[in-house]
Amino acid sequence: MKKTYKLTGVDCANCAAKIEDRIAKLEGVKECSVNFIMQKLIIEAEEQDFDSIIEKASAIAKKVDREAKITAK
Repeated sequence: MKKTYKLTGVDCANCAAKIEDRIAKLEGVKECSVNFIMQKLIIEAEEQDFDSIIEKASAIAKKVDREAKITAK
């Protein structure tokens, strides 16, 4: 399942790349991408892993809106 989250305050492409790299390494993350221009974080993972992943991702990015728009896989 993929979920899309709004990011705020990501100021540069380099910052976005660092966030993407760190979140992609979290346990349970199958795929991760950060779109700097659209200020979005897209994570693919199993449904039961999202709470843990987003908690950790919020600590990394500090600007992740936990209200997800769920998109079909």
